[in-house]
Amino acid sequence: MNKTYPSATAAIADIVKDGQTLAVGGFGLCGIPESLIEAVMQSGKKNLTAISNNAGVDGFGLGKLLATRQIKKMIASYVGENAEFERQYLAGELELEFTPQGTLAEKLRAGGSGIPAFFTKTGLGTIVAEGKEVREFDGKKYVMERSLTADLGLVKAWKGDKAGNLIYRKTARNFNPMVAMAGRITVAEVEILVETGELDADQIHTPGIFVQRIVHNPHPEKRIEQRTTRKD
Repeated sequence: MNKTYPSATAAIADIVKDGQTLAVGGFGLCGIPESLIEAVMQSGKKNLTAISNNAGVDGFGLGKLLATRQIKKMIASYVGENAEFERQYLAGELELEFTPQGTLAEKLRAGGSGIPAFFTKTGLGTIVAEGKEVREFDGKKYVMERSLTADLGLVKAWKGDKAGNLIYRKTARNFNPMVAMAGRITVAEVEILVETGELDADQIHTPGIFVQRIVHNPHPEKRIEQRTTRKD
């Protein structure tokens, strides 16, 4: 099965809609689906809910969709690198659902596994637990967290084949495997695209069953979020 599309724009053209929920891979600017985010921006679709560890930076990553006011709500664990995000949130123009980082990862993994909810001690006794069920197991209290799924999952991988099997490179794996599982339709962009069967089955991180469409992006920008150099 060949799941490849000629461009990111072509891959999402018939599936991105106003009001959808998008789960987006990446951590900071590491392992983000750059070309797919650009394609969503160019689509002009509005009132999107974005699930992602963070919101990119001003003018790059999900920061592009914030600048064009296409995102109405963020579900994230960290948003401290984006001034426009801060401005919109403090002005009441953007909804925000803060989620502890590990809980966010498990919400996506559970959603992709068909698990509707789970219990965790993280957030117990804080505002994270407000309005949520608390239950006792073996003498300890836990907070119930609902899992997450998305209309679209957008992920970035280092290498993939035409059947959608993916391999991530080092820390760029981050949230991408969970996002791929959680998307009802998942689109992946890869730096290296090979024929089906060329990948070592033992090295595959995300099986192609989770990926419906794939795009080749051989030259991603790969910005560095915070560049630190030594003084001369």
